[in-house]
Amino acid sequence: MRTRCILFYLICSFFPTCLFAQSLRIDSMLHILDQEVVARSAYSLKKERDLQSLKELLRMATTDEQRYTIYGQLVSGYIPFNNDSSLYYVTKKWELAQSLNEKYYLQDAQMSLAEVMSIAGMYKEAFDIMTEVDIAGMEELNQSYYHVFRKLYGYMADHAVTPSEKEKYQSLTDCYRDSILINSQPESDNHVLVLADKLTTHGKGEEAVSLLLERIDTIEPYSHNAAVFNFTLAKAYETVGDIDAAIYYYAISALSDLRSAVKEYISLRHLSQLLFEKGDITRAYAYLKCSLEDAIESNARMRAMEVSQIFPIIDEAHQLKVAKQQQLSRLFLVSVSILSLFLLIALFLIARQMRKTSQARQAVTDANNRLILLNKELNNSNQQLQELNHILSETNSIKEEYIGRYMDLCSAYIDKQDDYRRSLAKIAGTGKLEELYKKIKSTQFLEEELKEFYTNFDDTFLKLFPAFVEDFNILLTEGIQPKPGEKLNTELRIYALIRLGITDSNKIARFLRYSVTTIYNYRTRIRNKAKGERDDFENKVMGIGRVNY
Repeated sequence: MRTRCILFYLICSFFPTCLFAQSLRIDSMLHILDQEVVARSAYSLKKERDLQSLKELLRMATTDEQRYTIYGQLVSGYIPFNNDSSLYYVTKKWELAQSLNEKYYLQDAQMSLAEVMSIAGMYKEAFDIMTEVDIAGMEELNQSYYHVFRKLYGYMADHAVTPSEKEKYQSLTDCYRDSILINSQPESDNHVLVLADKLTTHGKGEEAVSLLLERIDTIEPYSHNAAVFNFTLAKAYETVGDIDAAIYYYAISALSDLRSAVKEYISLRHLSQLLFEKGDITRAYAYLKCSLEDAIESNARMRAMEVSQIFPIIDEAHQLKVAKQQQLSRLFLVSVSILSLFLLIALFLIARQMRKTSQARQAVTDANNRLILLNKELNNSNQQLQELNHILSETNSIKEEYIGRYMDLCSAYIDKQDDYRRSLAKIAGTGKLEELYKKIKSTQFLEEELKEFYTNFDDTFLKLFPAFVEDFNILLTEGIQPKPGEKLNTELRIYALIRLGITDSNKIARFLRYSVTTIYNYRTRIRNKAKGERDDFENKVMGIGRVNY
């Protein structure tokens, strides 16, 4: 009896610990996923660079066979990333296959075209293409052939209108799934995935879980393959009713999709639905919104439609939750206000009672309070005065520097004008009218003066604001650097003038000898590169080099 009690105690102690550990593991994974949802654009940029590298290889290809291979890689890269681009390159692949006019290329290209069309929801077109495919004598294309038909019938089953149609397409999906299993190596990843999918579909989720757990640790973490494995495992767990495990593996699958820059995915949508059912409406809304945005961005029309079917439900729940939170906030504010009022009344009564016995002490306290308030106001006034003095000092420094420069430039310009006049008088005195005409017509003098003027402006401005270029680039997503030998370029001079308080485009255009339209275009282009709010960008520029108190 005592042994049973001890055993029962140990089980009771261990079971909550396991639940807590599992909950902690799920929360940790969801927290990471929250961050990746926000930062997913970085992975998209990397994906675009990789695809651009393939396009560069395509331009350098010297044979049609090389181009065909690269077209296939581009199609594979774009299928989960951008449906329109995948359709464009698969069309190019098909055209090249027709040009090569070899059976292998023609059948392979047709299957690629059918696969892309099935993903785009063009089921009839995909089916018509696949009925024309003939892989007789080409065993290397068997897997692709069965894979496309399995995916096509799977999509048709998912979107079937009537139960009879759904059952028909599911049966055909099973047939092609079995064909894949027969024609694949039992130890291959593809075989394991298809077998697990079959077991899950036919209600054998426990067997699917065991099969996948044996292989899951061998898969490269957070790869596209990892996304598929973890999705299949999560689906198996969901089938057997282990929702917490399903959430965990859906989260890993979604994380793998985001880090692989996959936008045509379903893991995040499934995860959103499970979290919604568990009451985590905020995350469910954020994940579903992310799914919808990625589906629209990648032109994955069927995924966007699937998300749109459940988005209104979760969106309504999210709005209700927000409204309830706002209502609770208002109620809390009213409660705090009422309690504050009661507190004030209580303080008033206590103060009145104490005033009868401690008037002298109250007088001293009041005096001290007035003194503290006066000191505080004095400190605030001093701080405002310091800020004002700093601004005046900065303004005076700018004025002094530019007045000095202006006087030097004026003096130097008078000397240069006198030298220029003397040179013209000398030429005129010799009677060389043609040379005099060329000298007057030449813009060399003006160009040299403008160059020197801008050089003086750059030197003066950077003397006042030596870190302007670095501070300015901090405000941009993409930095601007002057060319070698320059201190400021046109874009930097425009914003240097704005920093000096010259914000009128007409004045800036006259200063830099450009049209007002050109100045406006420069300013718009720079604002488009700004971090944060574009409308606040020039105010931030005005604060460069200013000391804050």
